Amino acid sequence: MDKDRINVKDVTPKQAPPSQREDRFNPSNRIYVRASSGMYQKLRRYGAWILLALFALTPWVPYGERQAILLDIGQQQFNFFGTTLYPQDLTLLALLFMIAAFALFFLTTFLGRVWCGYLCPQTVWTFMYIWFEEKLEGSANKRRKQDSQKLASNLLLRKTLKHLAWIGIAIVTGLTFVGYFIPSTELWVDFFTLNASFWAYFWVLFFAGCTYANAGWMRSIVCIHMCPYARFQSAMFDKDTFIVGYDTKRGESRGPRSRKADPKQLGLGDCIDCNLCVQVCPTGIDIRDGLQYECINCGACIDACDTTMQRMNYDKGLISYTTEHKLEGTHTKIMRPKLIGYGLIMILMLGGFLAQIASVDPAGLTVLRDRSQLYRSNSDGYIENTYTLKVINKTQQPQQYTLSVEGLNKEKWYGRQTINVAPGEVFSLPISLGVNPDELSSSVTHIEFILNDAQGFSTVTESRFIKQL
Repeated sequence: MDKDRINVKDVTPKQAPPSQREDRFNPSNRIYVRASSGMYQKLRRYGAWILLALFALTPWVPYGERQAILLDIGQQQFNFFGTTLYPQDLTLLALLFMIAAFALFFLTTFLGRVWCGYLCPQTVWTFMYIWFEEKLEGSANKRRKQDSQKLASNLLLRKTLKHLAWIGIAIVTGLTFVGYFIPSTELWVDFFTLNASFWAYFWVLFFAGCTYANAGWMRSIVCIHMCPYARFQSAMFDKDTFIVGYDTKRGESRGPRSRKADPKQLGLGDCIDCNLCVQVCPTGIDIRDGLQYECINCGACIDACDTTMQRMNYDKGLISYTTEHKLEGTHTKIMRPKLIGYGLIMILMLGGFLAQIASVDPAGLTVLRDRSQLYRSNSDGYIENTYTLKVINKTQQPQQYTLSVEGLNKEKWYGRQTINVAPGEVFSLPISLGVNPDELSSSVTHIEFILNDAQGFSTVTESRFIKQL
């Protein structure tokens, strides 16, 4: 019987032990991103340059005697060209964040994670850092080989230049960002002449350090392990969402072949298993494994695959922006309730935001009663209440305001009723009101302080006049 037994050869591919196997989810395993070119990478680069230019140049746009956008936290003034917002107007900021959130929901439901692939600062700065890495250290394969060998003096010089370039970009980024909160001209001069404040240095170096660490070292770790967007995007995705997808029916079975070979005769699909789609991916995934939350929809694998298909004289689109329904051979429905709902909410909130911006009051009035003494009798026999009126000038020009009160009979105003307030100033005016006790019908009288300016604007703030409790 033993003579008739056929020896079976085990042809199962041998795998390395788990400790030696590359794990793209392990932060210690570096991803060497290969350079790619194509339509989507050009679109990403041009878009990134536009966004970088807006980010870098906006703090330098002048408006009157200051920069156009200045978020002055110390003075509690948030200037946007001719509009100045104050802490009491920050509901507008909350509304703006809500609009941005629904815009992101709408974009994700429609086009997947294109924000991550094209617009996210983490992606923009990461690709910028990778560009310097390629120019100074070489291609991805060369960098991988160099890093596995002993560090030579030439490589040490090129790595030093790379890190100096990274640090330079990080410092410029930190200065630019802080320049939205401190006047840019003042900040740059003081920073390099060592005359800036401690907090200016702290925040510039803090944001520079974050930029250097995130874009230079962490990269995909931020996208995979830290960014919450990748985790909750599944709540917005559906089978009609446009994603980067691999056409399994067309591509499988994959395998290498010559350019002249007929894949059908070999029993192969269009995928030649060149692995370029993995090598160009900034998060190191294989899109052929299906939809994965790490995919940032940057389209790098699409461009790499289209280049390969063109060289093989195959049709492009083996990897493309598509939907799960399309990959399954069914119809893609673009206009659907969830997408329409996000869009309508975003439009309504945007309308409300613009309406509130248009109706922001040019001045504000706050009334504080003296709580240490609710009332007193003065030398004239009048009941007297003391108040502090805080008038804020939200315009960019000095204003003259007139103050008055309604709700009392034959009252006497002790203090100034006409004041001049500088742009952005909060003017505190202590005043007292005196009333003959015979003119007061109750112990507590509701009154209204009225603020008027020369342009006809008027605002009213309620308070109380107390006779006795």
